[in-house]
Amino acid sequence: MKFEKLVQSIQLTSEHLQQSAIKAVNINLTLRNWLIGYYIVEFEQNGEDRAAYGTKLLSLLSKELSLKNLRNMNERELRNFRTFYNTYSFFLEYLNSLPIYSQMLNKIDYFPIRGSATPELENSMFAISSQDAEKEIWGSLTAKLQQHNNQTNENYFINLFSKISYTHFIELIKIKDTTKRKFYELLIIKNTLSVRELERQIATLTFERVGLSKDPELAYDELENKITPANTSDAVKSIYFFDFLNLPNSHLIEESELEEALINHLEKFILELGNGFCFEARQKRILIDDDYYFVDLVFYHRLLKCHILIDLKVDKFKHEHLSQLNSYVSYYKNEIKHTSDNDPIGILLCTEKGKKMVEYALAGMEEKLFVSKYLLELPSKEILSQFIEDELKKI
Repeated sequence: MKFEKLVQSIQLTSEHLQQSAIKAVNINLTLRNWLIGYYIVEFEQNGEDRAAYGTKLLSLLSKELSLKNLRNMNERELRNFRTFYNTYSFFLEYLNSLPIYSQMLNKIDYFPIRGSATPELENSMFAISSQDAEKEIWGSLTAKLQQHNNQTNENYFINLFSKISYTHFIELIKIKDTTKRKFYELLIIKNTLSVRELERQIATLTFERVGLSKDPELAYDELENKITPANTSDAVKSIYFFDFLNLPNSHLIEESELEEALINHLEKFILELGNGFCFEARQKRILIDDDYYFVDLVFYHRLLKCHILIDLKVDKFKHEHLSQLNSYVSYYKNEIKHTSDNDPIGILLCTEKGKKMVEYALAGMEEKLFVSKYLLELPSKEILSQFIEDELKKI
């Protein structure tokens, strides 16, 4: 065996088994969340003591599950699980085709799955070549999509489970129109869209633009040619993926090596400055309008008695960067700030090819004395700019 052949064999084996492992985790995660949704709906409809919980069920359930050390089981996520089940309740018909499900049933004796998808429900989910859909929007595109979907409903269900992650499903369940949701399901299955790409396609009204074009089939071909398939590493950046495996959140953020190096050194640099900085969190995850955001570094300043949020962008300054930082600062002001604290402060660091920019967000502070103290206690813009420049030279 040649040495090159040895290297290639190891590489291909590693990549194949890594993809298989990620696929298995995603299937298990999707199944778990769908089943939790089922359990909740089943309890709400048939639980003997459901009346005792009423509208507080999810809140009380979330608190109880937190005592069991189950991660990411807050009220919002439980509501998502319930919506996931209600949107994809036709999975009932096909669960037995998943070996992992039948194996699990032998170990779990609670809320047995009963019933199946009705013919009406099944048809509404699977018949994309129906006359109604064709009249409304599909046109000649219907035939093109249909040729990729000439398979049994069971096979399509397996495709949904194996090729669409739960993070994708979170975006899909926001789509109320069945035909539109089916369009994006097929787009993910055929082109292995990343979640970010799926969000972009939905936000730019791809379904509507393709359907309303003069030649939908040609428009769809052009769309597929522009899509860059997701790679294996994209799949493991999901919050749900890492929560499911109880892995630390620091692995969730998509960062370049440059960003990682700068944040590593910035944390140490700020603490070495002294002046009352106390490290509190890195890649702090916050929830705003049902979306997760991450603040690069969070400190508490014991002299200023306020939080200091630092956001770093390996990019030239853009107004949306400052707007985003102000959103973080406002969140801390409304949700985290103690009554005895002063308003939080945000520091934005931007850089592009050696150019550097530092911007302070005062978060609407009007007390002149406090602003003066803040300028005295915090590192100057010149010091932070010099730090960025020095670090870029090292890298």
